Amino acid sequence: MGSRAALLSALLWLGVSARLAAQPSTNTLKAVAAVNEFLATLTDAQRAVVHLELNRQNQSHWSNLPAAVGYTNLRNGIRMAELTPAQRNAVLKIVAAPLSDAGYRKVLQILMAEEVRMRFGAAAAEEPSLFDRGEFPFAILGEPSASSPWMIQLGGHHLGLNILVAGEVDVLTPLHTGTEPVAYTMNRKTVRPLGAETDKAFALMNALSAEQQKQAAINQPAGETVFGPGQDDKTIPPLGIRGSAMTPGQQKMLIDLIGEWVTILNDKDAAPKMAEARAGIADTWFAWSGPTRNGSAAYFRIQGPTVEIEYAPQDSSENHIHTFYRDPANDYGRKVRKL
Repeated sequence: MGSRAALLSALLWLGVSARLAAQPSTNTLKAVAAVNEFLATLTDAQRAVVHLELNRQNQSHWSNLPAAVGYTNLRNGIRMAELTPAQRNAVLKIVAAPLSDAGYRKVLQILMAEEVRMRFGAAAAEEPSLFDRGEFPFAILGEPSASSPWMIQLGGHHLGLNILVAGEVDVLTPLHTGTEPVAYTMNRKTVRPLGAETDKAFALMNALSAEQQKQAAINQPAGETVFGPGQDDKTIPPLGIRGSAMTPGQQKMLIDLIGEWVTILNDKDAAPKMAEARAGIADTWFAWSGPTRNGSAAYFRIQGPTVEIEYAPQDSSENHIHTFYRDPANDYGRKVRKL
């Protein structure tokens, strides 16, 4: 698949070992310390691009489109490519602070997939900057504080992190994760950034009876999404099979599937979100479009009182996936901020 040394070098560029050595008492304190470390390294001009006001307009300024001519102004912040290796490490410390270990690892795997595509995949014959992990801009919205709300944003073609940090509470919605390719090899091991999400969804669909599968089935055009950027506060009628029509075992599988997005956030903040998902499972809907064989290009959607998730193969390709996760009651931490 190409030079292993080149890929390992790229991983070092991403800062796999970029977690803070010290362990402050809360995730918020870790994040604030990492932000202060990062901001201190910037020039005034860089700081003006990175450090922005926290408001409705700025918080909604994110996209899943690749960085290309015409798409460069769809995100806040400074491109990672414009930062030094030390500054990029500092960015990753900030991002790591509110996430779980597994969530942070997923972020790195998604960024690495961009590198694999650029170096060895279809993008190698295209404009490299379209899929370069250096094209992921980073921004801080609001004043980093141990008590008052502020936001972390890191985004690109297959990653959109919108993390509200507010004292003891972290919120990770809206969230975009994606990958192309869906699998690659690193150190003789297969890496699948969205592997668990994919496997659990197909397992759930195939655990449904034939009649339940008919209820779940919808007709969703390939590549189209309803919960992506620009869809804030959008109301989508639920489709598919309702959780109350599932067996307890099937409901548990649905909860476990939801957890693949929720638990990207740290354990303390993910726990109440999972409790909400369990409490609302009877009113949570699961919809499916496409084949039921694992590895096929199939779309699914989850809609509940506190969760909206969709998984959308692009252009009927099982090797290019976009997903979006929202909380209809608390996107951008609106409950915390009383918006």
